[in-house]
Amino acid sequence: MTDELCLLCVHAHPDDESSKGASTVAKYHAEGVRSVLVCCTGGEEGEILNPAMNRPEILDHLPEVRAAELARAAAIIGYDELVMLGYRDSGMPGTEANERPESFCRASVEQATARLVAVVRRTKPQVMAIYPAHQSLYPHPDHIRAHEVGFAAFHAAGDPEAFPDAGPAWQPQKLYYMLWSKKRMFALAEKFTELGLELPWGEERLEMMADAPQEDITTEIDVAGFGHVRDDALRAHETQVDPKSPFWFGLPAEVAEELGHYDEYHLAENFTGSQPPEDDLFAGVRERASL
Repeated sequence: MTDELCLLCVHAHPDDESSKGASTVAKYHAEGVRSVLVCCTGGEEGEILNPAMNRPEILDHLPEVRAAELARAAAIIGYDELVMLGYRDSGMPGTEANERPESFCRASVEQATARLVAVVRRTKPQVMAIYPAHQSLYPHPDHIRAHEVGFAAFHAAGDPEAFPDAGPAWQPQKLYYMLWSKKRMFALAEKFTELGLELPWGEERLEMMADAPQEDITTEIDVAGFGHVRDDALRAHETQVDPKSPFWFGLPAEVAEELGHYDEYHLAENFTGSQPPEDDLFAGVRERASL
C-alpha cells in the first residue's frame, strides 16, 4: 500500500527542507512512502553563516553552491524528487532584492499557483505539507508567499476548471502546516537555562513568542531514530549552517534525547474524516486506501 502513498512538501529556500520536517520525511521514506520536495526559490540572498565557507570562490557562485547543497540534503533526507518552482529569493523585508521582478514575493500568485498545481497533479500526493498561516515569528516574504501558493494549489489541484493546462485534476486529501511550536521552543530554552548555557536567541524573542499567535498542534509524528537525519541534512548546507551553531547543535545529545523526538503539525484541511489528535500524516488515507 505504501507504494501508492505520496507526501509533497513545499519549502521556500534551500535549507528550509532540512530545518522543518526532515525527520518526518525520512521516516516515511523508510516506510516506502514516495516524497516530493518543491523548493520555491534558489536561495540567492542567503547569507554565509559558516565562517569556513566565507570565501570569494563561494560568494561568486553562491546560487550554484546552494543548489548543490540542496541536492545533497534532499538525498540525505530521502526525497524521491526535487522540483524547483523557478523563482528568485526575495531576501528579507525591505531589502533591494524584494524589488526584483523575478523574486518570489513579486511573482503573480496565480502564475506560481499554476506551476505548483502542475506538480501536484503530476505527482499525485495524498498529503501536502506547507508553512502555517501565522508567521509572525519569522515573516519572510518568501515564507508568506509559499503559504499562499501552497494553500491555493491544494484547493485548485482538484478543480478540473482551474488551470486546465496543468494536467488532469487531482485532489490531495490532507493539508498540514509544519510548525515550529512555541511549546517546543520554550522547552529548549528551559534546557539551555537549566544547563547554564547561553540562549542562542534573546530574551526579547522569547517574549515575542509568548504573544505570537500560532495554530494548534493537532499531529505529532514520533521520529525517534531519525533525529540525526535533520542534523546531517542541515550540515549539508555548509554555507548556511555553522557546524558549531548553538541554535542547531547547542544541546548535548543526551539532553536533546530527553526532550523527545517529535515533529509537530497542524491539520488545516482534511477530506478523510480522520480526527485529531493524530500520530500519522496519513491517518484516514490508509483506511480509505484499504477499502
